[in-house]
Amino acid sequence: MSKILVIDDERAIRNTLKEVLEYEKHEVDLAEDGPSGIEMFNSNSYDIVLCDIKMSKMDGIEVLQKICETSSDVPVIMISGHGNIDTAVEAIKKGAYDFLEKPLDLNRLLITIRNATDKSTLITQTQVLKNKVSKMYEIVGESEAIRKVKEMIDRIAPTEARVLITGANGTGKELVAHQIHEKSARAKAPFVEVNCAAIPSELIESELFGHEKGSFTSAIKQRIGKFEQASGGTLFLDEIGDMSLSAQSKVLRALQENKISRVGSDRDIHVNVRVIAASNKNIRKEIENNTFREDLYHRLSVILIHVPTLNEREEDIPLLAEHFNSLICGEYGMSKKIIRKDAIEQLKKIQWTGNIREFRNVLERLIILCRDEITGADVIAYARPVSGSNIL
Repeated sequence: MSKILVIDDERAIRNTLKEVLEYEKHEVDLAEDGPSGIEMFNSNSYDIVLCDIKMSKMDGIEVLQKICETSSDVPVIMISGHGNIDTAVEAIKKGAYDFLEKPLDLNRLLITIRNATDKSTLITQTQVLKNKVSKMYEIVGESEAIRKVKEMIDRIAPTEARVLITGANGTGKELVAHQIHEKSARAKAPFVEVNCAAIPSELIESELFGHEKGSFTSAIKQRIGKFEQASGGTLFLDEIGDMSLSAQSKVLRALQENKISRVGSDRDIHVNVRVIAASNKNIRKEIENNTFREDLYHRLSVILIHVPTLNEREEDIPLLAEHFNSLICGEYGMSKKIIRKDAIEQLKKIQWTGNIREFRNVLERLIILCRDEITGADVIAYARPVSGSNIL
């Protein structure tokens, strides 16, 4: 179950709580005052803290503040025999998870402990998931070309500037967008992605701005659009070069006025969104062909980032091979493969038209089909299979 720290200057209370909580299969440590409780908290890992408010050496509210400074994720339940509304409100404002009065109602105590345990578990799971997502969107490479991209991300991420990311298919434009979001002040808010090329032109406006019930034949209920979903966070418009001119005009208005209106509604809705766009097309040529609005281009391209192709950063192939080796083997629950130098040399000789996306697929194929080592001969055999005969 949970590991709980009880901080209380009354021995009888400490011992009673220890007995009750250990009966419920929790692991319990006891501290007789605030300073020793803080010392134990800093030296160990706890899921929950129970802390008395009125103590001689250090007030419980001060203990709460010091614990929150160290780790704001650990639920702290305050207990007091001198409880009143003001004390409870102050404790909650200072970061307490809950406030319980003495004499303690054991049923309420156990329910509060259970809820706090659920919260701790959820926080832990969320952090693990965030770490996995963060690793998934890591930009791997030390080449001069990729170093410039990383430096640009670090410089612009803290700002509110709109960004247009260009580059061929599979180069990692989405990774750049994620990194900008993660390093910005909006990191805790939503990151919402729209693939403009994957949505039919007649539905793109509904997808972006939402619609009201009955606004068109299949609108059987109200829909919240991506701009509203991303409010406070970041909206990533991938393959924006494929967006219809009609939708472009509405996006332009949204960027100019920070307002949108749902399809079928004349009511304006204020949105606070940082827009990052990406395209594998030459937007300048699209403007010349009258398929992309020049005024929208200038709104989007406050900052321009071009992501190099894999062939332009050949020196990153060893790092990328090791990165995907760890990532893919971890996903499959198998030991990492040894990638020999001759395999790396063969990988460098390939023209990667699909860039990082293609490279990952090839590494996954090699990891699945090869035994403990990946050799140059394996790369020749499996990287460009002409038919199924290479696999049999």
